[in-house]
Amino acid sequence: MQAPAERTWSPMSTEANPYAMPAPAQKSTKETVKNALSLWGRKVGEASRKAEDLSRNTWQHLRTAPSMTEAAVGRIAQGTKVLAEGGHDRIFRQAFSAPPDEQLRKSYACYLSTSAGPVMGVMYLSTARVAFCSDTPLSYEAHAGDNTEWSYYKVAIPLHRLRAAIPSASKVKPAEKFIQLVSMENHEFWLMGFVNYSSAVVHLQEALSGFHNLQA
Repeated sequence: MQAPAERTWSPMSTEANPYAMPAPAQKSTKETVKNALSLWGRKVGEASRKAEDLSRNTWQHLRTAPSMTEAAVGRIAQGTKVLAEGGHDRIFRQAFSAPPDEQLRKSYACYLSTSAGPVMGVMYLSTARVAFCSDTPLSYEAHAGDNTEWSYYKVAIPLHRLRAAIPSASKVKPAEKFIQLVSMENHEFWLMGFVNYSSAVVHLQEALSGFHNLQA
């Protein structure tokens, strides 16, 4: 088949075709191009900063554990568990017997500081409480050391009993960041090694402020 001969297009040539229509072209100006490049540059810069923060936080998350290898394997295992059991919402409800009207807002991989060392797990923020559950059961001696038993390490503080959520960082190692939870009875819990620290701080403080404002 012979290729059609080249023809010069003009708006008049679309008059007989109801599916073709001319549209005036807008002339690009230097200012338009400059603004587009500036917007693109800001988006790339923001994405790069977020990627750097995620990479740095993930590295710190793995370093928090006594063994980086075990931490990496444990985090992969937890991700597999989340997929297998239908998401963080189902795991949260099973772990803390949450009623139907309690909604899970956010979940964050982190560690809870204990006398035995940092415990890897997930912090849950719901419409009613902030909670933590270890990824795996921990061993402890029961009945005066007669035998060893296993149990998940859990913490749950109702929002109306939470006095403050205080962010802080180590003066010696600024990459080590913490969130201190303080109950109305002045019980303290220290969370660390967050993969997404900034988001955890923002949503915790927003939830705490919003809940207390409703109670005022």
